[in-house]
Amino acid sequence: MKVVLIGLGQAGGKVTECLAEFDYDMGFDAVRGAFAVNTAKTDLQGLDIDTMLVGQNRVKGHGVGGDNELGAEIMQAEATEVMDQVSDRITTEAEAIVIVAGLGGGTGSGGAPALAKELQRVYEQPVYVLGILPGRDEGSIYQANAGRSLKTVVRESTATILIDNDAWRRSNETVEEGFKHINQQIAQRVGLLLASGEVVEGVGESVVDSSEIINTLREGGIASLGYASAEAHEDAEQNINTITSMTRKALLTGMSLPNAIEAEAALLVIAGQTDHISRKGVESARSWVEEETGSLQVRGGDFPLESDRLGALVLLGGVERSTRIQEFMDRAREAQTQEESTDPVAQFENEELDDLF
Repeated sequence: MKVVLIGLGQAGGKVTECLAEFDYDMGFDAVRGAFAVNTAKTDLQGLDIDTMLVGQNRVKGHGVGGDNELGAEIMQAEATEVMDQVSDRITTEAEAIVIVAGLGGGTGSGGAPALAKELQRVYEQPVYVLGILPGRDEGSIYQANAGRSLKTVVRESTATILIDNDAWRRSNETVEEGFKHINQQIAQRVGLLLASGEVVEGVGESVVDSSEIINTLREGGIASLGYASAEAHEDAEQNINTITSMTRKALLTGMSLPNAIEAEAALLVIAGQTDHISRKGVESARSWVEEETGSLQVRGGDFPLESDRLGALVLLGGVERSTRIQEFMDRAREAQTQEESTDPVAQFENEELDDLF
């Protein structure tokens, strides 16, 4: 699937850069343009993709400080200028536009739904949002921001692919190391998904195309993405159990939204050398995904790839009714209530303390 990437905010810019680098290094050519937009000048410095600073009249290049209402206002005011910058990249060759944003901050959280709305109004291509949810330990303001942003972005985009920061975080990592690892995980999984709909060397028996990705990303819904890999045996028949066990691992422990299993639609992609892929293994794995997700729309196919490993990529569409999403939205509502009830002036009106003068 050929796409144009627009990264909003600090997280969005970094993930967009990682995605573009992964696509280039692998030679997939699925990313036809990559662009980063931010209100903070320092966050754009060092990015090896095209960039644009917005909101200079409002925040003077210093960012919005986690205020996603301000981020939305700035994007609403400057959406035309942003689209002018990316218009030459969004050609008829592009099959989709992907906005990449961290939903807990200010610029990406507020800007993603505002820009998605304008892009949907102007372009015929689907507009997807790759949204990154904050971890549980990232503070109440980030939870509240993400809840409000998610509620709006699901309405304004064609579909939203969610990445939970807690899903792929490893223990004993610094914050910087943790985010770097998560960004690499996102780039690998999303990069493989986009590339699986492209023409590559090798002829699979049932190759995935872009329409199957688009159909799985149910309009107006939330999607999640999982991946697992294993060493391939030279004899395809020996890989039957490998394919089924990889698929189980991808769905049960490798999803970007853990425990969000029930879905309206699903896509299973098995990547690897064509002569290593067992048709019996693929069909068995696809049937298992159908049973586990409760979906009657489980698509499947191959992704011919020169590698000594096999990979199972699982895309779930329509997971918005899952308990994982409900738990997050409950947490976001509680965080917003907490933020609203905290009055910084009240602490100075404590009658149990005497004034100094």
